[in-house]
Amino acid sequence: MGTVHARSLDPLPMHGPELGVQADDIDAPEMDQEPKQEVLENKDVVVQQVHIDGLGRTKEDLLTYEISDVFQAKNLIDVMRKSHEARQKLLRLGIFRKVEVVIDTSRGEDALPNGLDVTFEVTELRRMTGSYNTMVGNNEGSMVLGLKLPNVLGRAEKLTFQFSYGTKETSYGLSFFKPQPGNFERNITLNVYKVTGQFPWSSLRETDRGISAELSFPVWKTSQTLKWEGVWRELGCLARTASFPIREESGHSLKSSLSHGMVIDTRNSSILPRKGGLLKIHQELAGYTGGDASFLKEDFEIQLNKTLFWDSVLSASLWGGLLLPIGDKPTSIADRFYLGGPTSIRGFSMYSMGPQSEGDYLGGEAYWAGGLHLYTPLPFRPGMGGFGDLFRTHFFLNAGNLCNLNYGEGPQAHLKKLAECIRWSYGLGIVLRLGNIARLELNYCIPMGVQTKLIGTYLRFL
Repeated sequence: MGTVHARSLDPLPMHGPELGVQADDIDAPEMDQEPKQEVLENKDVVVQQVHIDGLGRTKEDLLTYEISDVFQAKNLIDVMRKSHEARQKLLRLGIFRKVEVVIDTSRGEDALPNGLDVTFEVTELRRMTGSYNTMVGNNEGSMVLGLKLPNVLGRAEKLTFQFSYGTKETSYGLSFFKPQPGNFERNITLNVYKVTGQFPWSSLRETDRGISAELSFPVWKTSQTLKWEGVWRELGCLARTASFPIREESGHSLKSSLSHGMVIDTRNSSILPRKGGLLKIHQELAGYTGGDASFLKEDFEIQLNKTLFWDSVLSASLWGGLLLPIGDKPTSIADRFYLGGPTSIRGFSMYSMGPQSEGDYLGGEAYWAGGLHLYTPLPFRPGMGGFGDLFRTHFFLNAGNLCNLNYGEGPQAHLKKLAECIRWSYGLGIVLRLGNIARLELNYCIPMGVQTKLIGTYLRFL
């Protein structure tokens, strides 16, 4: 919890050992140990002043909300706990490199006998930080330059710019983040971007140029997000052998949509959770605020985790989605769902499920997928907290389906279609946890329907 110093609330005793007396003969400190502990823990105290040292461009009114609970502390233990919580809030703002706490008795003419002063010693981040790296993938090399300006206006605002120059495409993004003082979870994000993606499973190339405004706020135990996005999309063929449906989709379109997302996350970890659950619900409505695309899109994800015997963990997940076109115009290939690959149905090629034409996968308007996973410790794990805790044995079973629906039919016909041609796979592997940012999977998969045994790797980041 950082460096916390606390001085005694009462003067130290002035008596001590006389000359010639051996240290083993002195038992006075042992007699006073228990009363002194009781004084520190149980004596009522008053936090008279809270100081923040090291401020430069940060506005003091922003920090007043974060440290206000310290004044409500009633005893020393409560002061230390609330000071630690305030320190965590200050670090969460993302504007300080280091925050330390010093607790001392009050001094001065107005000092009370039981008064305390709390000092937060902070070190602000630099006005500008940058990063430079290169990336290689999909037969393309790119140079990525990133700039970040934390605490631009002094109230935890953040301006981020990222530029990517590749051998084939160039992308950029500018983002401005503004939290509400006293409620960091309530914030606004504005984005301007140009992103180019290549999708070889569909022989498709997509370039998006757009702007968006996003509002995030908590409601009870949920995290809510409201977003408006306007994007100019340019679709083109990635190869000369692209199928006719891909060529038919090529061209320019404009999408303006409103979306809402809700997340409930009680997991103890997002990489390898041992307990808790996750619920994600997302809906998007396009067409009513302008643009060429008109649809209603719904999707969800549910995950439950339970710790079993022998330090093993059972995890079950289910996700699905539905895309409903509005009007007579069919949905765009850029808005449909895709399924298959290590992030959904292991053992199948990336997004290689559902409708296709001449080897190009076209996506679907409805899908469902589920997974059952069992994570167990390695037999030769050296012990709790050791290096072996980074590895887990992984047994899994995945299943799902992706298709298009005829909306002139009834619900029973839709369910029957979703139940037909189910693809599923099972296998085992080893999972390596890379800190709190990613995990690496090495799996031996048997996909049913293809009957080809595969060994694949899967790297997942937060």
